[in-house]
Amino acid sequence: MSLPKQLTEVLFAAHSTMAQKLINQRMRHLFLPFLLLVTLGATAQKTDAKAQKDEAKALVRKGYEKIQNGNFENAIVDFNHALEKDPECIDAYLRRAFCYSATNDYKNAVEDYNKVIKLNPDLETAYVSRGSAKNKLKLFKEALVDFNKALQLQPDDYQAYNNRGWAKKGLGDDDGACQDWRFSKKKGNQEAKIILDNTHCK
Repeated sequence: MSLPKQLTEVLFAAHSTMAQKLINQRMRHLFLPFLLLVTLGATAQKTDAKAQKDEAKALVRKGYEKIQNGNFENAIVDFNHALEKDPECIDAYLRRAFCYSATNDYKNAVEDYNKVIKLNPDLETAYVSRGSAKNKLKLFKEALVDFNKALQLQPDDYQAYNNRGWAKKGLGDDDGACQDWRFSKKKGNQEAKIILDNTHCK
């Protein structure tokens, strides 16, 4: 004996609804543990990243202590390790670049300053330091660009004027060099005073 058509449709709809509820319940049971695992994984990654950054900072401090003792080579090792922990640690790049300059490795110093500027394009001191390293490499035109950028960011930086003076002198612009040294002296730079006393600036 067959059931009436309307009753059959009602029973089928009820069965479908119950089946869908059962599927939804099972999906929730499967999804909630998965969501928990994803959340825990993301939290663990954040915790690990913070630990790496903290270790990098500790290594930078350790390297800086060695700089103060004139131990530049071993300080570089510490900064290398710091950058392994945190490849975007600006302080590690800056201090390692300083060590490279202190050991006359100006090429590597420039490369580190390049990385600093890529990470922070508005860090004025990085342009001054990179320009100074380029002066040592006799890349006076490139150095001049760096000093100009530094002065655009910080118009009263007497060290930028002072070192730009050397770049201009390297390019044969003695008058421009003297002008920069005078301005640097006016801003209180004693080094510029010594330079002016020992050059042919009028």
